Amino acid sequence: MLMENYTYNSFTLQLEGIDVSEESLYPVFLFFLFSYMFIIVANVGIAVLVFTDKNLHQPMYLLFCNLPFNDILGNSIMVPRLLSDILLPPSERLISYYECVVQAFTTHMFGTTAHTVLMIMAFDRYVAICNPLRYSSIMTNKMVIKLTVSAWGVAFILVGILLGLTIRLNRCRTMITNPFCDNASLFKLSCENVFINNVYGLTFTVVLFTGSIGSMVLTYTKITVVCLTSKNKSLNSKALKTCSTHLVLYLIMLMSGFTVIFLHRFPQYSDYRKLSAILFHIIPCSLNPIIYGVQSAEICRSLSKLFRYKPVWPLF
Repeated sequence: MLMENYTYNSFTLQLEGIDVSEESLYPVFLFFLFSYMFIIVANVGIAVLVFTDKNLHQPMYLLFCNLPFNDILGNSIMVPRLLSDILLPPSERLISYYECVVQAFTTHMFGTTAHTVLMIMAFDRYVAICNPLRYSSIMTNKMVIKLTVSAWGVAFILVGILLGLTIRLNRCRTMITNPFCDNASLFKLSCENVFINNVYGLTFTVVLFTGSIGSMVLTYTKITVVCLTSKNKSLNSKALKTCSTHLVLYLIMLMSGFTVIFLHRFPQYSDYRKLSAILFHIIPCSLNPIIYGVQSAEICRSLSKLFRYKPVWPLF
């Protein structure tokens, strides 16, 4: 019998991590390292660009800045720990219970906030295209702050309840069967009845995805109707460009999330599940600044101005 079955409320847990062969150890490590470095540089860069360039002080870009911040937060808690664990033997991949809870909280905040932020961005696009004459009076600085606080506040409350139901449980195991801590891994450490956790977890997922997908379908249906009935080619072109960017970001995040949820149902594919859970953090966060930066004419112009060579002092 494993020793973990005798451990009661231990404050030291062991992470199962990912199985990496000796030959692929360093290539995998370097892939995750460079991916993390790119995520930090690209997301910090685009956030700084938006805040420093007055031309980008528009509701659309200010709301978008929630995504880079969320991407940096979600990856900074998970990836550095993952990198250190890859280089350690399985028996030495230890983590304190409190650190594990914090990691689980930020992991779920990352996933939930990605949905809520994209929902408020969809609202902004809806107002801009369906009510262009009232856009400036509706999307004020006060409204941007309200939407931002709502996106983070709703995520904080939902995830807080999720983790609150888990930390009340006594633990009789110490093995986290995942490369990083999440809610499911934490409540699986308990030998108590986790029926309430499962019910709330399912409700949480259904409410989040129903609200997220429902708001997207409703918003883009109305935007499509406006574009089809409008004879303004300039409006239609702008709507297509900004909305396609937003929709691509949403679909990437949605497919990544559904892949993780789907693989949870098949224990025999645990290695694929672990890899997809890591890539859920890395791939959308790497693509967000690229897709938004390339598609946005304003951001492209700001970048070109920033990198345009302008000598200040004469060379001779």
